[in-house]
Amino acid sequence: MSNVVIVGAQWGDEGKGKIVDIYTERAGLVVRYQGGHNAGHTVVIGDETFILHLIPSGILHTGKKCVIGNGVVVSPEALVHEMDELSRRGIELEGRLFISERAQVIMPYHVALDQAREERKGDKAIGTTGRGIGPAYEDKVARTGIRVGDLKRPEYFRERLAAALEYKNFILTGFFGKKPFSEQAVFDTTMAMAERFAGCIVNAADLIQREVAAGTDVLFEGAQGSHLDIDHGTYPFVTSSSTTAGGASTGSGVGPRAIDHVIGISKAYTTRVGGGPFPTELDGDLGDRIREAGGEYGATTGRPRRCGWFDAVVVRQSARVNGLTGLVVTKLDVLDGFDPIRVCVGYSRGEEKYDLVPSGLPELVGCRPLYEELPGWSSSTAGLKAWEDLPDEARSYVRKLEELTGVPVVIVSTGQERSEYIELSDPWK
Repeated sequence: MSNVVIVGAQWGDEGKGKIVDIYTERAGLVVRYQGGHNAGHTVVIGDETFILHLIPSGILHTGKKCVIGNGVVVSPEALVHEMDELSRRGIELEGRLFISERAQVIMPYHVALDQAREERKGDKAIGTTGRGIGPAYEDKVARTGIRVGDLKRPEYFRERLAAALEYKNFILTGFFGKKPFSEQAVFDTTMAMAERFAGCIVNAADLIQREVAAGTDVLFEGAQGSHLDIDHGTYPFVTSSSTTAGGASTGSGVGPRAIDHVIGISKAYTTRVGGGPFPTELDGDLGDRIREAGGEYGATTGRPRRCGWFDAVVVRQSARVNGLTGLVVTKLDVLDGFDPIRVCVGYSRGEEKYDLVPSGLPELVGCRPLYEELPGWSSSTAGLKAWEDLPDEARSYVRKLEELTGVPVVIVSTGQERSEYIELSDPWK
């Protein structure tokens, strides 16, 4: 038995969906433990592409059980839409999809507040997706949130809703100049959607713990990346949840001693969406070339991702914060034809040198990358499935990333198709 956590080692969009899909074949239960529908996991199976925002991608495998944990913030509208789309495509959900009764609900006023704030900040906006994620987590911490289990108690839900709207409408109208929400309309709409997934609501922590006790292999699936973590990320340009491996325990109700392996996912280069510091960002033609070669556009928003060279400082820190036992390098094929290839091995700021990411925003913004150049390769790596088939320079590049991050590479992904990868080590064995 092995319980494995998958985390993003950069700023998200590292290709976790594909790796989760691969590892799901070896697990009996897949748990999503944080985030909301602001993150998308893209999985390509044959000629079909699935983009999942809330439901774990394990749902695409017959017989696998999937849990949306208590650390997730759930949009009823997004959840119902995703359930309908999967059902339309022949994916069976009954008896396979479970939602924690302790998960927080994203309400319409959370979305309105999120968008109003970003609009007011103008060019100083953080770059959220405007889907209400942050405000929902704020209410969770403020103890004013509504939980999924509350939707099974209509009278109690109405009480919580009325109390929330008294304050939310005051802020929306008085400070932002937006329209107020009708309590009755929000109540009716939410209850109608809740009926669609009421049968999936369970005590998820108990379900997961029973599966672990029974010897089931469990895969814990995170969203976004370690450097968007509310505590350990590039604050304040972060998300509102614990995206690191510790979030797997708090977001599912399973103790940390149940975790056997933590696998970090990193692209062979670096990308970031939205605002925030990005030391290795390439602004010119080279960045555009990586973006087009890698199809670097957000799965959720379609926004173009900012692109740059691999940043070993970022991944090295992720290795420490998460306790990584293995590293997956995705999109190696995107670097085909780039020569030379640069890797950031450290930062400099004046006379000061950094091996880890500075916690202060002013210090990080002032950092400049220290690069080491490596030879590129001209032959294609796309679709290769054996380590010995990679060009010598590509193998040397992967080994250099191991050396710089201090983490052994367990998988190298060579294409978007789920079958296009090279496995060097299996955490399930």
